[in-house]
Amino acid sequence: MVRPPRFDADQLLDAAVRLAAAGGPPAVTMSAVAHAVGAPSGSVYHRFAGRTALLAEVWLRTVERFQVGYHAVLVGESDPLRAARAAARYVVGWSRANREEAALLLYGAADFGRADWSEEHVRRADLGNERVFASLGVLAEALGAADERGRERVALALVDLPLSVVRRHLRTGESLPPYAEDLAEECSAALLVDRL
Repeated sequence: MVRPPRFDADQLLDAAVRLAAAGGPPAVTMSAVAHAVGAPSGSVYHRFAGRTALLAEVWLRTVERFQVGYHAVLVGESDPLRAARAAARYVVGWSRANREEAALLLYGAADFGRADWSEEHVRRADLGNERVFASLGVLAEALGAADERGRERVALALVDLPLSVVRRHLRTGESLPPYAEDLAEECSAALLVDRL
């Protein structure tokens, strides 16, 4: 009978998330992840071909988890303004519930070595981004964003602005205030109502 592995990929990626949240992408090394879970380095190398693969997987798992919920919010409401408000709230709410993952996403894929990722990792990243931006485009159209300026306004309202509400608090280690979702929603709505 084969003994199940003592350290699975998710345990190792969870440790990598904690390391990245605390010290940025440079803190995520094979030996640091092994040490964080009390595993031999071979356990990490058994799951990930090297540091580049580890960095790609920790970024992709985190961003894909965010994108699944964000995409669902963008397409889940028939009223486009309600969908926009919900999307702004989602960014903050997800960040509150997933503090370490949100801190990791304050970096970009380039910080996690995207230039050296495998073709498959790049493909996964591109597909996720295309799906979300396609959904944002459909919502922008439903909101009446007829030109590039209008689409930029929608991206600002539903991506950049909610992230700015989160960023300041995460970077200083503070908790998000209880009204953060409300602020993101109100500011996003103010950018969108009667402006497109």
